[in-house]
Amino acid sequence: MILAVVTALLTSCASSYNVRGTSSVSAMDGSKLYLKAVKNNDLQNIDSCEVVHGEFHFAGLLDTVRMVSLFMDDESIMPFVLEEGEIVIRIENAVQSVSGTPLNDTLYVFVDKHNQLSNRMAELSHRQSQMLLDGIDEEQINRQLSAEADEIALEEDQLVTKFICDNFDNVLGPGIFMMITSQYRYPVLTPQIEEIMSKATDHFKNDPYVRDYYQTAQENEARMNGTKDMEDVAAPLPDSTAVQPAAPLTNVPQP
Repeated sequence: MILAVVTALLTSCASSYNVRGTSSVSAMDGSKLYLKAVKNNDLQNIDSCEVVHGEFHFAGLLDTVRMVSLFMDDESIMPFVLEEGEIVIRIENAVQSVSGTPLNDTLYVFVDKHNQLSNRMAELSHRQSQMLLDGIDEEQINRQLSAEADEIALEEDQLVTKFICDNFDNVLGPGIFMMITSQYRYPVLTPQIEEIMSKATDHFKNDPYVRDYYQTAQENEARMNGTKDMEDVAAPLPDSTAVQPAAPLTNVPQP
């Protein structure tokens, strides 16, 4: 009897997560959704549910705050933070959002800005086609659009770098660092990564993914500065890079 009471008290005091979502995307109705996160350098299922009449729900005990990805079958849809509180997910063709808890509110302000930049970059190819149809000189088009692409790329670098630096000591910093480095075939040192690591706190540097990535990238850099071939340099990325691509940060299934 005493053991049952103690167990009940411990359970009642444990942190829990509650995720409620709605979707107007018809392709999702009746589908199985999964929450996946990196555990021990492996992408593992945490929870699952079905979309019923455009609604879905995850709930359970929370052992630690962590970045997760929402999957439909094997397709990654969007990242969010699994934390205590009422997490609200909205998935539509034009808008995807996560809100209701502090870290998710912070994350999706960043996601919206990042996706705006991605849309601006994608729009350049449409403008190129239109300018060609309008009879504008191709060299002039390339010069103008290349300058605009460079400006957008710089804005994106600054946005991502500032966000990671502002969130060194919570799960958002390492989580977004993981996403931006997943675009590389193997760990490399870029000016952006060097800037981030030069400002990083000990908490960020000691994150398992960040630590492994940076150490391997430094080793690869040393090899590249030596006499070894690129085949010797291409050490694989840590397994956890499979969590989420760098951009776009949301990926709504299409009908």
